Amino acid sequence: MMDNSGVSRDLMARRVARDIPAGAVVNLGIGMPELVGNYLRPDDEVIIHTENGIVGSGPTVAGSIQDFDLINAGRKPVSLARGGHFVDHADSFALVRGGHLDITVLGAFQVSAAGDLANWSTGDPAALPSPGGAMDLAVGARQVFAMMNLFDRQGRPRLVERCTLPLTGAAVVKRLYTDFAVFDLSGGQTPVVLDLAPGLALETLSEKLGFSLLAAEEGIQAYAG
Repeated sequence: MMDNSGVSRDLMARRVARDIPAGAVVNLGIGMPELVGNYLRPDDEVIIHTENGIVGSGPTVAGSIQDFDLINAGRKPVSLARGGHFVDHADSFALVRGGHLDITVLGAFQVSAAGDLANWSTGDPAALPSPGGAMDLAVGARQVFAMMNLFDRQGRPRLVERCTLPLTGAAVVKRLYTDFAVFDLSGGQTPVVLDLAPGLALETLSEKLGFSLLAAEEGIQAYAG
């Protein structure tokens, strides 16, 4: 049996941070990805880019030190890393479109087994679609990581064989971080499972998703930050 006790968003964010190499230039998208900046090691000198114009963003901040003139793309108050600076939107997107980002970490509504990304529209006619900079980021960054809950509130899988929502980019997601597992999607049509939440078996997860999964060659690791 599979219950709803996946890992926390903070653990997911710590797990993503582990996969970001020292010195990388990284864009963190709105939502879950914003948490990743709180778990990067200062000594690794990772440069965080936000599409609204920060190059060198620091972790989010709370309390009396919040400055709402210093916010990320999700309008969360953040700090400024040593050497960080501000640029206008033209320069910010020139960094994206010019291929200067090593990694972008994006939220998602759906991701396909082949790495297709759907993250700008739920398909609900009453909802306001919001492409934002996601389409630029999906094709401009050298690697795309995605973060999302593996199932929606009705228990339906969000990692699917084929996306049913409007695509942001085709075959762009290389690694997917969810509350139940971490997947490598770089190899084609069959997701490779790198990490599993405690107590969860690969066969159980495959049955719940409705398609085959592969175990990583070096073995599946326990999901830990």
